[in-house]
This record gives sequence, structure tokens and C-alpha cells, in this order.
Amino acid sequence: MRSSSLAAVGLALCAALFFTLTYVLNRSLVAGGGHWAWAVILRYLITLPLLAMVLPLQGGLGELPRELRQHPRTWLIWSSVGFVLFGIPLTWAASSGPSWLIAGSFQTTVLAGPLLAPLIYRDERRRLAWRTLAIGTLIVAGVFALQWGHAHGQLHASDWWAIGAVVLSAFAYPLGNRKLLLHLEHGVSHINAVQRVFGMTLCSWPLWLLFAVIAWCTIGPPTLREALLAGGVALSSGTIATVLFFRATDMVRREPTALAAVEAMQAAELLFATLLGVLFLGETRPHGYALFGALAIIVGIALFGWVSGRGAAGNDEALRALRSDRGA
Repeated sequence: MRSSSLAAVGLALCAALFFTLTYVLNRSLVAGGGHWAWAVILRYLITLPLLAMVLPLQGGLGELPRELRQHPRTWLIWSSVGFVLFGIPLTWAASSGPSWLIAGSFQTTVLAGPLLAPLIYRDERRRLAWRTLAIGTLIVAGVFALQWGHAHGQLHASDWWAIGAVVLSAFAYPLGNRKLLLHLEHGVSHINAVQRVFGMTLCSWPLWLLFAVIAWCTIGPPTLREALLAGGVALSSGTIATVLFFRATDMVRREPTALAAVEAMQAAELLFATLLGVLFLGETRPHGYALFGALAIIVGIALFGWVSGRGAAGNDEALRALRSDRGA
């Protein structure tokens, strides 16, 4: 593998580490007595100014203001799905178990693209990718084993609610992103990845501000600790990880093997979540069925990365779809 390919894989691995901090910091906030609502609200309120500082390095606002004026409804709807419907259930589930449990369960997001394709697209992309779905079956089996092992073979109603919340989040993010990408395909505006994430964050702000008022009136103002941890998520996942991942895919966009390796690096999130949770939060590591499930998920993600990365290499639309499942 060439040095540029190794560098791209290294960037993707760093991105996976920063993405992982979402699960660890959310868990730390909830376990420390903080409220999950402030964790997700503050995350997106803080992400916007952070992205605003990154924008000048990524071409500024470009055609985004005109695009938002012309199609406000589309942006408001799919930003709400991709960010609000994604963020709320994922953060709420942080109280259900250790970081590695949520990180592993969220990997079902790799199935969202293939399963949603027939509902989203009207061209050749609407077909079901059976090879990808077969790999997805391994990942789902791993998620079930992960949850089963953590619950010691007794999944209660609260466990199923948590699983459902994470799976809802895992599908909402790529749905919102892919629908917005599809809208941009049919338009004339040229919006890059960081501009799109900034626009989606901005368009989700009305709901976050409304939720902030409700949270302030019902559970009280956020503490300094809640603000700091939410800011850490905004900086790590919403800004640093997103930019690193987009940069990594750009570097190897026409190299199938390297691109596959870049995409497969998301499997490291489960490893990072386990390591950081054990070291800093005192969480128990997965064992028994949970350990078997974690290994199945890692193998499945690696295989999925190989298949999707090779399929996206040199294909700009496929690459944009691959990217849409990662980010803020």
C-alpha cells in the first residue's frame, strides 16, 4: 500500500477515535448524574460555531445561503431527521449500558443504506445489495449477542427500548443525509461536505432551541460539567472526526483497496469505546456472548468496508453516499 494510502488509513483511524468519544462522553455525562437531554442539545448548539470556524478553510459558505433560501422546507425536514431524530434516541440510550454496548449496537447503521436504497432512489441504486445484506446479517447477529451477553441472557423491556432507540438513530442519520444528497443531485447548487453539515446543523437549530427552552423549564439549566462534556462531543465528533474522515476518503477516492480499508476503520470504534470505557469510566469489558458479539461486529464492519469501499472507488456519487453515513 502506498504512503498516501497508509496516511489515509491513519486519518480514518483517528476519525474513528474521535467519533468514539461521542459514546464515551455521553456515557460519562449520564453516569455522573447529568441529564441526557442537555448532552444532545448542547452538542448541536456548540457544533454550529465550531463548524463556522472551519468553513473558511473549506471554501466558506459558497452557494449554501442561496440554496437554503430556495429550498428551506427540504433542508428543515431532512436536517431534523438526520440530526434531531438521530441525536435524541442515541443520547437517551447512553444510560442503558456501557459505552461499548451503544457503540456496537449503533454499527447497525451500515445496514441502513442498503435497506433504505429501494425507498430513496429511483435509478439503478434502488436495488438491494444482497452481498452487503449478507454481511449485515453477521453484524446484526453480533449486536444481538452483544446485548444478550450484557443482559446475562435476560433482555428486559428497558433493554429492548434501548436497542430500539439505537437502531432508530442508526437509520435516521443516513436517511436524512441521503435524502438531502439526493435533493442536491437534482439541483444546481454545488455544496461541499462541510458546507452541507453546517447547513444541516443550522437548520436543526430551531428544534434544538425549542428543546433547550423546554429542558430549562423542566429540568433546570445545564451544569458546567454538562456543557464541557457536550462541547467535547461537538468538537471531537461534530468537527474533528468529520473533517478527518472526509479528508481520508478524498485521498484514496480512486483506489479501491485503500478506500475499503478507510471505510473499514469504523470497526475500531467498538475497540476504542471498550478501551476508553474500561480505562476512564471503570466499565467492565465485554465477555462471554458479549465478547463473541463484539468480534462478529468487528469482522462484519471490516467486510462491509471492503465491499462498500471497492464499490465506491472512482464513483463520486457512491463516495458521497458512503460519506453520508459518517459525520456530525
